[in-house]
Amino acid sequence: MNNKKDYSSELTKRKRKKIDTVCFDRFRTPPKQNFFLMPLIWFLCFLLTRKGKLKIKKERMKGLKPPFIVLGTHHAFSDFYVTPLALFPYRANYISELEGFEAFGEWIYRQVGCLGTRKFVNDIALIKNIRKVVDRKGIIVIYPEARYANVGTTAVIPESVGKLVKMLGVPLVTINMHGNYLQSPIWNLEIRKEARQEAVISQVFTKEEISKLSYNDINLEIQKRLSFDEYHFQNEKKMKITYDKRAEGLHDVLYRCPECETEFSTDSKGAEIYCKKCGVRYTMNEYGRLLKNGEEWRFSHIPDWYEWQRECVKQEIDSGKYYFDGEVSIEALPNAVNFINLGKGRLIHKKEGYFLTFSDYEQSEQTKYFSSASMLSVHTEYDYRGKGQCITLSTLDNTYFIFPACDGFNATKFQFATEYFYELSDKYRDIT
Repeated sequence: MNNKKDYSSELTKRKRKKIDTVCFDRFRTPPKQNFFLMPLIWFLCFLLTRKGKLKIKKERMKGLKPPFIVLGTHHAFSDFYVTPLALFPYRANYISELEGFEAFGEWIYRQVGCLGTRKFVNDIALIKNIRKVVDRKGIIVIYPEARYANVGTTAVIPESVGKLVKMLGVPLVTINMHGNYLQSPIWNLEIRKEARQEAVISQVFTKEEISKLSYNDINLEIQKRLSFDEYHFQNEKKMKITYDKRAEGLHDVLYRCPECETEFSTDSKGAEIYCKKCGVRYTMNEYGRLLKNGEEWRFSHIPDWYEWQRECVKQEIDSGKYYFDGEVSIEALPNAVNFINLGKGRLIHKKEGYFLTFSDYEQSEQTKYFSSASMLSVHTEYDYRGKGQCITLSTLDNTYFIFPACDGFNATKFQFATEYFYELSDKYRDIT
């Protein structure tokens, strides 16, 4: 590493305050959803989905009783309003990242049945707690994509999900939701009041059917059941969204201009996304289509632009040109109590993985390594709590929220690179 900076000096710059560095208790047995809170939970979920005129369709659910496992698509925070209504009248336990525990309080989050974990880590404590829920004849709800949809399409679903379903040996249920992303996309959370919500909850396999299937067969069906494309859904349903700032924020996801192919040159305002370098402009119409000069073009379907960027990152990696080395701001979340400002640090990303250099609490400078072979993907945010873009890197006992303090930082590009590096490392493992 050239031009190494002493990030231990950041310690002297921080404002001293009482902080809690005790790690979250991952092994604590999750309680059932509080029986007396359930009427309030269902009532609030009903109120919060009224604006979307939620419709729920049930398939093969008649007569099904706990225990069973539920896998849901993950669009937006409103997923957590739809799922309890789809499962009515049953209580359930939900896998949740620690951000929710910190935001709402650990006590209340446990009372509503949440199991705390961190994203994209192998957590044996979580598996043990899932087993405890099933053994006491409960329902466990998992959103296996582990993050909200960037452009309203399915994210990577780990193969380990099929193995988990096979191991638990209880019925498998899926919930495929629609409209949640369109109502509040991750890159601009303002509610679109005209977005309509639907959900299909299905018993995919009975206990007996699972016993006869391989985990590969289970995975294939999971991929099929949890597949979605929200812009296709919007266009198909002729769902008109007139919100006048409907494209604002989209440039954080669609960061590469398709005309001049310049990275990080896009911006957005109102219903338009445009390139600050070459000046090309595209308008998102009321049905979620991108138009150029009022006409359809090759990336009128927004996910096509997104996937083109993915291919560009793959080409950059294959040619040996991909490399990130820059200054970042870091906050740590070791528990459900507080974020801890770690000041500035240095992030390097290359084929081997992520290297994060910083000063942790009162200790000296250190570098944490997150290998490509261990990271299926990376969590992305576009305006996290009003602080802008960030990615998170996690160990079993801490999560590091990493914000840009330099040019060239883009959460979507990190995601594409992380997923491709994992894919390449997986291929290497197969060969060796």
